[in-house]
Amino acid sequence: MGKEGDRITLFSQANGWHMRDRRKSEVNLLDLVPERIIEFEVDEARIVTVLAPRFRNRLMKRLFETRPNSRHIKVKLDDIGSEIWLLCDGKRNVKEIAELLKEKFKERIEPCHDRLGIFFQQLEMARFISYKNLDQCLKARGS
Repeated sequence: MGKEGDRITLFSQANGWHMRDRRKSEVNLLDLVPERIIEFEVDEARIVTVLAPRFRNRLMKRLFETRPNSRHIKVKLDDIGSEIWLLCDGKRNVKEIAELLKEKFKERIEPCHDRLGIFFQQLEMARFISYKNLDQCLKARGS
């Protein structure tokens, strides 16, 4: 990974999409269009704080979310993670995001594709993002 023609592969799993499960169809991560699916805040230095829901289950929410401040867990991203997050607008694919990051961060982001693969895996597993064109990529892969 890390070279221009490299592929980052996303593998399907019964309960979601994860890059490490090689049992099902392969999709090139560079072709996918990530979009944010949870709330976030941006400070004046463009550092993102992701507001992860403390509980996703309705019963757990009723039982344990007694105070409004306890609804979210705040996850503060570093400058590179913040830039990636802000670029996940549902319009750009991962390859375009990688190119923009290389322009901005130069050697700090290298190996870019490896870092993006791991970061997007973590975001997807935490259910912070989804891939807008995943079904299209799967259909294209199947034909």
